Amino acid sequence: MLPLPSAQQLRYLIALSELRHFGRAAAACAVTQSTLSAGIMALERQLDATLLDRTVGKKVVFTPLGHEIALKARQALAALEAVPQMAAAARAPLTGPMRLGIIPTIGPFFIPQAVGTLREHFPRLLLSITEDTTEHLLEKLALGQLDMLILAMPCLCDGTETRPLWQDPFRVIMPQDHPFAAMKTVPVDRLSEQRLVMMEDGHCLREQTLAICRQGPNRNGSEGESDATFTAMSLHSMAEMVELGLGIAIMPALAIDGGVLDGRRIVARPLTGGPAWRTIGLAWRPRSPRTTDFQTLTSTLATLAPPPHPADRNRQDAIAHS
Repeated sequence: MLPLPSAQQLRYLIALSELRHFGRAAAACAVTQSTLSAGIMALERQLDATLLDRTVGKKVVFTPLGHEIALKARQALAALEAVPQMAAAARAPLTGPMRLGIIPTIGPFFIPQAVGTLREHFPRLLLSITEDTTEHLLEKLALGQLDMLILAMPCLCDGTETRPLWQDPFRVIMPQDHPFAAMKTVPVDRLSEQRLVMMEDGHCLREQTLAICRQGPNRNGSEGESDATFTAMSLHSMAEMVELGLGIAIMPALAIDGGVLDGRRIVARPLTGGPAWRTIGLAWRPRSPRTTDFQTLTSTLATLAPPPHPADRNRQDAIAHS
């Protein structure tokens, strides 16, 4: 009988295939780079096969056979992990560990009420939470390190099954003495006139902000991308920069309602003239044995949707009757 690879060896191979970087793959597997490299080499010896092309320097390049084996490894590990999950789901739905990932522009404003609701409805669910950027959460989901994600869509969520919860409108925030503060709503085509404070690269809110700006007229051929000299790592930092007069910013209503602007000399106004919202939703691996659990969680978490603001309700009514 041929010796079978271990689950850990499969995880190493899958992580390297997903991330194409030994350091990042090792970090994703919570091991040292030397441990991961040794594990891959041991797997090659065990299979008597060359999985990586080591003639190309430091780049991670899989051989054709290595690529095929990595695909099979992903299927095999998913099937292996499904065995205890199926048994647990059969014993009692929505019990036991549930590893949840959430992005930073949602987490602080949604986790408290979400955790309280889940504890109330599913007291035997053992929830753990990881906060990270969308890209990193999707990597961890693909590697089997997380079970379900709470994301802002649209996003590059290929390879996942998604369910929407609700639409979260965007607001433009500015200092109290800014000219826009005298307006009830701000047209999106006026944003290109302004300097924007945006989240740093890697946060989906940055891309969503740029998408809104592109709805307006181009400026200097820049596809509506304002010169963002100032970038923030969090929404609280963004609010502080706006209060200092460094620029205006686009911020989700969820965060504003969650108090991120409280005590600051900042005004928030709705946007008009184009789609200006994100969709908060869930994502999980397709064909997961816990799909029924995730669908139940979708229905439960959707009840936490805040009531629509009057400005958004009026906008939706205008769109419906146009």
